[in-house]
Amino acid sequence: MAIELLLLVIIKALAELAFMFFLGRGALYILAGHKREGNIFYGVLRVVTDPVIRAARFLTPRIVVDAHIPFVAVLLVVWIWLMIAFWALPAMCSSGSYDCSALIERKQ
Repeated sequence: MAIELLLLVIIKALAELAFMFFLGRGALYILAGHKREGNIFYGVLRVVTDPVIRAARFLTPRIVVDAHIPFVAVLLVVWIWLMIAFWALPAMCSSGSYDCSALIERKQ
């Protein structure tokens, strides 16, 4: 597998993982209520998702309220995943320059 294809697959997997962590963080935000800051699992999810939130804060203009930045971060992760899954990977695989047989599920 070519390095470019491998990097795209890794970035796609990281976007999927980040989205799952955001889902978990959102669920604990709702379930734990105001005691969420003392929850150890919420703290772990914060450690994992805070870099994505900081990146979203860096990319958005200052007019966007800080309370909305986690939503922007989730949309950024979803947008990255969609761009890779529906644009970059199909374009690379259809070009014929890369062997994408490892990515295609075989039905038996």
